[in-house]
Amino acid sequence: MLPLEGTTVVALEQAVAAPFATRQLADLGARVIKVERPGAGDFSRGYDRTVHGDSSYFVWLNRGKESIELDIKDPADRRVLDAMIAAADVVVQNLAPGAVGRLGLDAATLRAARPDLVHCSISGYGPGGPYQAKKAYDLLIQCEAGLVAATGTPEQPSKAGISIADIATGMYAYSGILTALLRRAATGVGATVEVAMLDALGEWMIQPAYHAVYGGSETRRTGAKHASIAPYGPYRAGDGNQVFLAVQSDREWVRLCREVLRRPELAGDPRFAHNPERVAHDHLIGPLIESALAAFDADQVVELLGEAGIACARLRRPGELLDHPQLAGRARRQQIQAPGGVVRALLPPVDIDEVEPVLGPVPRLGEHNDALRAEFGFCREEVTP
Repeated sequence: MLPLEGTTVVALEQAVAAPFATRQLADLGARVIKVERPGAGDFSRGYDRTVHGDSSYFVWLNRGKESIELDIKDPADRRVLDAMIAAADVVVQNLAPGAVGRLGLDAATLRAARPDLVHCSISGYGPGGPYQAKKAYDLLIQCEAGLVAATGTPEQPSKAGISIADIATGMYAYSGILTALLRRAATGVGATVEVAMLDALGEWMIQPAYHAVYGGSETRRTGAKHASIAPYGPYRAGDGNQVFLAVQSDREWVRLCREVLRRPELAGDPRFAHNPERVAHDHLIGPLIESALAAFDADQVVELLGEAGIACARLRRPGELLDHPQLAGRARRQQIQAPGGVVRALLPPVDIDEVEPVLGPVPRLGEHNDALRAEFGFCREEVTP
């Protein structure tokens, strides 16, 4: 039996954050009913057409769900939604600010009738406060949380290359829902769960915030190099390819000097003895490392660093991920069915003994309209005004 088998989730969701949370619930066996706008659906369906004609975002975020088209402002369709919510264990929503309150789908209203319901709301800035009504999207939250200002080169701030604010929010929503379900199993009482994107990404930005507030200086933008640990970043090998290496301690610095750089005297150099000094003199360390690596190609550098116990990595493109030798060697790749055809996917990151996650198909828009309407006591004729 899967951990969430028998749990029904009704998802009034769109874009990334909420779908990421509910997809992980589906992977663990929950039944996730995705409510979509008639004719258009979740707007992430239209972000691109790269996966056999479907959106890469939608395929990533929505496997294992059922899709029903409902106009939740229409009285007939609303009756269908109400019937589904009456049978649900969890409701998840990330509609526009204030929308669920106007529709009577907020936690206070639904839990007044169903105290055992777990109701999770995802928003940009959370309830209350001067930003409560502001719309929020991933890049905008990256800006507000200080991430863009801390990322990029000295000349140019940059966004993260993935939807990091949405992903952080989805992860906290997922863990919050699981926590609420665990408490409900013990007490029978549901929960009102609130997750704000600014709070989620803000948690991830605390270290640079501390550095600025208590250290008196903002985090430096250092491109692909680490801003506060050195040496930690890309270095050019003799064949022109880059290898990333990371020295995390003074002990590792000594090993790097002796076994890779072949410059043992550098280990005792006061300019490099401890990490704060190495960060201050990182402009001197880079040429020393690249001079030592010039005699080797990138593969040889990786081998040399491995023998010395220095962590390192090759710079791979996103398109190489699904063919990564480590993922292949551990059988982490699976196949799922999307509307346009078979798609390669990765198993969920968390392995639980004796649990085989469900990687269900990605639904077509409204694929389960008739089946869900029939299951909850309505046919098209009965819900037509």
